[in-house]
Amino acid sequence: MRLNKYLSDAGVCSRREADRLVEAGRITIDGETARMGMQVSDETEICIDGKKIIREEKKVLLAFHKPRGIECTANPNVKKNVISYINYPIRIYYIGRLDKDSEGLLLLTNQGELVNKMMRSGNQHEKEYVVTVNKPVTKEFIKKMQDGVPILGTKTRKCRVIQTGEKSFRIILTQGLNRQIRRMCQYLGYEVKRLKRIRVMNIELGDLPVGSYREVTAQEMKTLQEIIKDSSETTVIKKERGKKCEPDRKNEGTRRIVK
Repeated sequence: MRLNKYLSDAGVCSRREADRLVEAGRITIDGETARMGMQVSDETEICIDGKKIIREEKKVLLAFHKPRGIECTANPNVKKNVISYINYPIRIYYIGRLDKDSEGLLLLTNQGELVNKMMRSGNQHEKEYVVTVNKPVTKEFIKKMQDGVPILGTKTRKCRVIQTGEKSFRIILTQGLNRQIRRMCQYLGYEVKRLKRIRVMNIELGDLPVGSYREVTAQEMKTLQEIIKDSSETTVIKKERGKKCEPDRKNEGTRRIVK
C-alpha cells in the first residue's frame, strides 16, 4: 500500500498532508527517510518526527461545535488549535475547515477515505450556514448571492439563500472556497458579523453546546455513506458523458469540553 494511503487509512492525516510530511523529511520508514510513493505494510515501522505510528482500529466520526477563536489546524505551535482543544484519545483530523472567526459544526475523523470522498468538490455536498451582517439585507443582495459572486478569480456556484431577519440569512453552499461567504458579502458591500455552520450534508449541529462534541450516530453514518455513494456515481456518469466517443475499431458504428 502506498505510504500516503496507509497514513490516511490509519487515521494519522489526509493523503495530501502525508505527502507534505514526506517532502519535509519528517517521516521515516524502517529507520530511513521516506520518499514519495513508497510502499508499506503493517509490518513496516513508520515514524513521524521519531514517533512510531500505530494503526487505529476504531473508526470514529465526531460532530464538534467549534467555538470562535479556535483554529482549524493540527499545528501544536498554534495555542488554540482544534486538535489540542478536543484532546480526543485517538488521532483524528478535521474534514474541511471553519475559519478562526467562525463557529459551528466541524466534522473530525480518523477515516482517511471518508475525508477524501467528502472533500471532492465535484460531488457538490451541501453545507448550511446562518449569517449575520452589519446592515439590512435586501432582495437585491439575496438575488446576487444566489446567482453567484466573482471572488478569487472565479464566480461562485448558484446557491440557496433565505432571509431570516433584518440583518441575517441562511445560505446553503455546494463548494468551499477560502472564506467564501465573507468574501461574497464583502464584494456586495456587507461585513459578516457572525457566521455559524449548522449542517454538513445530512449531519446537523442541532443543540450541541459550544465546545462540545458527540459521535455521529449509526443512522447518520449510514445516510452519509449513501449520499457519498450516490454523488460519486453521479460524478462518474457526468464525466463519462463528457468524454468524446471513440469508435470501436473492431465493430465500427457501435462530551462537553470544559476549558
